[in-house]
Amino acid sequence: QVQLVESGGGLVQPGGSLRLSCAASGSFVTVGAMAWYRQAPGKQRDLVARITSGESTNYADSVTGRFTISRDNANNTVYLQMNSLKPEDAAVYYCNANIRTSYIAYWNTYWGQGTQVTVSS
Repeated sequence: QVQLVESGGGLVQPGGSLRLSCAASGSFVTVGAMAWYRQAPGKQRDLVARITSGESTNYADSVTGRFTISRDNANNTVYLQMNSLKPEDAAVYYCNANIRTSYIAYWNTYWGQGTQVTVSS
């Protein structure tokens, strides 16, 4: 069984920073692309940033230049460094990863449980 466990959310003032972490655990052989999504109340879940296993990255326009996604392949962990946070960044942030549980298995997509980010003075 594969789990994605997120941490690092919380309350921060506008202009502040937070670092989210998400670690994959369980029985698997390969972790492919990893990503962060976010969902604000009443809105759809949107892609924030994505990083491939080769560490190519892409970002939503709204966070480009403020957020940085990175990964530690040895520990199957993805990070999201969020700087210059704005009230509109407030949302539940979800980790997402494509994982193969065996070399004969297809890639499956897994989600974390979500971590709340609140940006308020």
